[in-house]
Amino acid sequence: MKNLRTNVFRLLEAAGIPFEEKYYDVADGRIDAVSIAEKIGESPEQVFKTLVTYSNKKEHFVFVVPAAAELDLKKAAAVAGVKSIEMIPAKTLLPTTGYVHGGCSPVGMKKFFPTFIDETAQLYDYICVSAGAIGTNVAVDPEKLCRFLPAQYADIAK
Repeated sequence: MKNLRTNVFRLLEAAGIPFEEKYYDVADGRIDAVSIAEKIGESPEQVFKTLVTYSNKKEHFVFVVPAAAELDLKKAAAVAGVKSIEMIPAKTLLPTTGYVHGGCSPVGMKKFFPTFIDETAQLYDYICVSAGAIGTNVAVDPEKLCRFLPAQYADIAK
């Protein structure tokens, strides 16, 4: 899995954003965010998962939350300014974002969707997010990531 060059790495490099590549073994099938944190030697509070949702108006939104946390759908809808939000069906993730389940990154989706990063990201010098393929993660400064996406911080996890 080493040296897999994903679009996420290329986009961050092109933007001049420093990052560290993180690779992990997927042979055991454990690709949930908490397991990934363990495999890359990072705290689950510092490893974030990317969740894609849609609203009652069929608008898509992206939420980036800590590995062990859940997305609070009521808080998410409130920050997105919509009545309700739910997770998109797994089968629509790839055609909507260009990413597969377990490898969805907030960086480089097929289209831009309003993006919100849990406010706890601001507590760290870097956070880890998927690098766009199962088995890859990227450690990046959350402030630089937030500006690059562009995203905004919000209280969205429970």
